[in-house]
Amino acid sequence: MAGKEVAVLWLLAVLGWTSGGKVLVSPADNSHWLNMEFMLRELVLRGHEVTVLMPSCFLIFNHTQPSPFHFEVIEVPITKKEMAAVLDEFFYFWFYEERVLPFWKSVYKIAQQLKKMENVTKTICDGVLKNETLLERLKQAKFDVLIADPLSIGGELVAEILGIPFVYSFRFSDGNVVERLCGGLPSPPSYVPASTSGLTHHMSFMERVQNFLIYFYTDLFFLKFWRDELDEYYSNVLGRPTTLCETIGKAEIWLIRTYWDFEFPRPFLPNFEFVGGLHCQPAKPLPKEMEEFVQSSGEHGIVVFSLGSMVYNLSDEKSNVIAKALSQLPQKVLWRYKGKKPETLGSNTRIYDWIPQNDLLGHPSAKAFITHGGTNGLYEAIYHGIPMVGIPMFADQHDNIAHVVAKGAAVHVDFNTLKTQDLVDALNTVIHNSTYKENALKLSKIQHDQPVKPLDRAVFWIEFVMRHKGAKHLRPASHHLTWYQYHSLDVLAFLFTCVAIAVFILVKCCLCCCRRCGRIPKRKKE
Repeated sequence: MAGKEVAVLWLLAVLGWTSGGKVLVSPADNSHWLNMEFMLRELVLRGHEVTVLMPSCFLIFNHTQPSPFHFEVIEVPITKKEMAAVLDEFFYFWFYEERVLPFWKSVYKIAQQLKKMENVTKTICDGVLKNETLLERLKQAKFDVLIADPLSIGGELVAEILGIPFVYSFRFSDGNVVERLCGGLPSPPSYVPASTSGLTHHMSFMERVQNFLIYFYTDLFFLKFWRDELDEYYSNVLGRPTTLCETIGKAEIWLIRTYWDFEFPRPFLPNFEFVGGLHCQPAKPLPKEMEEFVQSSGEHGIVVFSLGSMVYNLSDEKSNVIAKALSQLPQKVLWRYKGKKPETLGSNTRIYDWIPQNDLLGHPSAKAFITHGGTNGLYEAIYHGIPMVGIPMFADQHDNIAHVVAKGAAVHVDFNTLKTQDLVDALNTVIHNSTYKENALKLSKIQHDQPVKPLDRAVFWIEFVMRHKGAKHLRPASHHLTWYQYHSLDVLAFLFTCVAIAVFILVKCCLCCCRRCGRIPKRKKE
């Protein structure tokens, strides 16, 4: 942490946090926490006291490190090793099985994976909601707002129990399900691509058919494999009949971690705010050893390679394919990778457990970024104007890469069919074809050209909710409508009935008039 931040934190501690409010946080793990942490640090610098509900099984959590936050460690009967095993199984399916299994087996496998994740989530929730001592301590603290991530449900339940407003920090859910069905966000499938479709906003007829079916499929999946059981869980916790969507829909503000440099134009609601790139910042100097390696690249420059915080191991075959491709480049490569060292690793490539990714992408020698398409890394590349080679693997990553490909700043490579030459060709394309660099710089200019910085905008809306005890005036009335009222099906049914009755009466009157005028002979009685 910078010396200025330390001094400010010390001063606030001495003053007893008298100038700020109290913020409670229910985070998600890994990259989601890393993004949220930037907001929380800014809130601390502005005088707010931040308390984080951190499950003991979270992989990103290290209580031995100094922190400006107060942590309430939630002890759960799941070890970090068990948590890592669940995630490894989840990733193995998406990396190696999802595209090769028959459709029905894939759906069944997805249902199994979601069930396991749901059980883990419920266990973590129970660690908070069944701890009466902790809940009483939280009630006594009188928090002003709760910040949650809907990827890890439960925060909204805590907010409901404590009677405080809550704000979501979010990217987008698979298929736009949560923000669409629970947040009320309009998403016409005619031009708003489902977030796992890999489509753009310009769709052919068959692509619109595909997009419509993906929406339909994800809605059914949501209703069948997730919402049904969680509706019952939420009702039991709150002691009254309720639903998952009813509770999630009470979010005052949704802080969406993208921006119009990345998104396609689409309708939004006043309680949805874009804060994409809030974690980006100018590059800082590199460690001495790393700077020397970067400088040794000469005019060829460097390639930065990371598959994110959640992917730390690949199969030997896949890692060797990638390493062999990197060895053929004239650039020096810095690869974040914790797995077994590939046999084909070239002398131009160095492997690190961790890299200062933002600082490397902001270095004058940076030529390209190989990424899995996570929002954090993608926005760091956009911020610094670096073209990308995307290797998406699961969740919203395919959609993210499709967006930057459509913007002309990236090339997509299929992980499952990846060959050495595919990666070499993709890197040579984004490095030597100047249009990719030009398009990346255009996106960077848009990202920088904002009336308010994303981090300031995020903090403003959190403080807005704290000042006004919520933001109910921004929530649409759609939250109070049933699904058939929302789509005006009851109105259409009423109008159809009125027209049918009017037509029926008109026909009867015409028949009656015709009989009286003798145009329709009466039947003779025998």
